[in-house]
Amino acid sequence: MTENRGNILWVDDEVDHLKPHILFLEDKGYTMSKTTNGQDAVAMVEQDAYDLVLLDQYMPGKDGMTTLREIKEIKPGLPVILITKSEEEDLMDEAISEKVEQFLIKPVNPTQIFMACKQVLEQSKIREEHATSGYLQEFQKIQFRLQEDMSADDWWDVYSRLVKWQLEFDEHPDISLGDILAEQMQSANNEFVKFIESNYLDWLSDDNRPILSNDVFSKFIKPEIDQNNKTCLVVIDALRYDQFKAIQNFLNPYYDIKFDYQFSLLPTATPFSRNSIFSGMFPNEFVKRFPEQLRDMEHHAKSLNRHEEKMLRTALDKAGFKEKTLRYEKIYTAEQGKKFQAHYSEIKNTEILSLVVNFVDMLAHMRSESDVLKEMVPNESGYRTAIRTWFEHSWLFALLRDLSHDGFTVIMTSDHGSTQVSKGVLVGADKETSKGVRYKIGRNLNTNEKHAMIIRRPAEYRLIELMHQTTYLIAKENVYFLYPNQQHKYESQLKDSFQHGGISLEEMMVPVVTLRSKS
Repeated sequence: MTENRGNILWVDDEVDHLKPHILFLEDKGYTMSKTTNGQDAVAMVEQDAYDLVLLDQYMPGKDGMTTLREIKEIKPGLPVILITKSEEEDLMDEAISEKVEQFLIKPVNPTQIFMACKQVLEQSKIREEHATSGYLQEFQKIQFRLQEDMSADDWWDVYSRLVKWQLEFDEHPDISLGDILAEQMQSANNEFVKFIESNYLDWLSDDNRPILSNDVFSKFIKPEIDQNNKTCLVVIDALRYDQFKAIQNFLNPYYDIKFDYQFSLLPTATPFSRNSIFSGMFPNEFVKRFPEQLRDMEHHAKSLNRHEEKMLRTALDKAGFKEKTLRYEKIYTAEQGKKFQAHYSEIKNTEILSLVVNFVDMLAHMRSESDVLKEMVPNESGYRTAIRTWFEHSWLFALLRDLSHDGFTVIMTSDHGSTQVSKGVLVGADKETSKGVRYKIGRNLNTNEKHAMIIRRPAEYRLIELMHQTTYLIAKENVYFLYPNQQHKYESQLKDSFQHGGISLEEMMVPVVTLRSKS
């Protein structure tokens, strides 16, 4: 006995002439009901359960569009395919506005109808099966690549492929391969840590290195200004590649989008990587050029990125852009963002705009302290969903539409990403040690090298000597640091939270996205 593939109601005043079509669909496994008018169709939908309605437009009494609206009032989620002899665009527009699944023009053959029904009723199942088989085929390819000697570009390719499957599985939550994908991402991070340990130090003195945080200005921003393009730099604190991909579809109608990447400097944290983006310098260089930044770091100032505008202005002047106008804004709240966007007309003629947006980072920090946010953002997928929802309704999206209209080229990036931590590791430290969860700065710090990169000579890593015998601990993979005397207080609070400062694909491999206006 053929399994029932779905219950279909066909509404057409000439439905008796469609017997070959109905028999064809029944042979394919669909259960077919039929009626010749809209009034009976509405009554049948109210009484019985259907998976799909095939609806003619021109019928005596209620026409198709009237019937459609009444059906949708009863069962808003019931899919409808409109079938009509009319090729009028106004009718097509009306049908689209009423959210028909498809619009077919008579005459239609049985195969055409079958394909339409299959697409509406089975596309989710088919896509799930395709995603499952596709990932299983690629799983082994990725595993083999992880054992090879890969370049930076190879790592970006592997990370991009893993992100592709994360996003695919977001659309099909019933797929049972999520745990396998998470384990493969963990395996990739294990190997990525080894790659960074083997190569990072050499990059710091190699002009042929991959692009690092301090190279973003020269590699992406300066070339745009050289061409006299109106340019906007948007740095979204803690935005990861997967999270940008989650919002990309909103931007596709307005921009041609090109993806590149940079490696966030270590530690993958704002005082180092973001200040390097704005200054175009390594940390040990920008504290010499901007001693006020060093003082802030030595005295644990509340904000360690207060001088970004000055850094960027200096970088622009050094590059020969002294005459270019600059507007810099750092935006923490929706109210600030809306105010900035509301005054956009006053600044749209500025040649260089620079925005720092803190929402994504703030969401990660607030999640650790809020049971409600932990429920809303339980995992990586939930984090992507939260960011997508925020962006869709945000002042930033509205501003980006305005920038596109006015022909700006937008360079969007981040200072670092974040990773979901799960393994607490004890660190002995004194009260002067920094408070970071994924990195620590202090005197003679120590922990197991299995869990952290231990940097005892900061100058070799282009880092800052903040005290005598400064030591940096930088967490690997999914580790977070705990103090022995506060272990139980913070362990449950921090476990499974999203943190940054360490070494992982998600934190270090940061997207640099060039948005060119389609206007």
